[in-house]
Amino acid sequence: MCRSIKTLRPPVLPEEATEEEIRAAALQYVRKVSGFRAPAAHNREVFDRAVETIAEATAELLDGLEVRGAAARAGADVRGAWARGAG
Repeated sequence: MCRSIKTLRPPVLPEEATEEEIRAAALQYVRKVSGFRAPAAHNREVFDRAVETIAEATAELLDGLEVRGAAARAGADVRGAWARGAG
């Protein structure tokens, strides 16, 4: 039904998650929880509202996280086998 939700914080990502990446993760979450890839017209408003609420909460979470030692590990993670599109 949907792709995996990717980790959006350093050092997994070499830089801050974009608004687009955060919204995509929120959309994937709502799709998984609701069981709908796309909602029916009568559910569109609540579906979209859930995506926006979760995206805002995710941005707030990422802004508040303190990742210790991220700078030291970031280089190794980026050079490793992991590619940004893999998850």
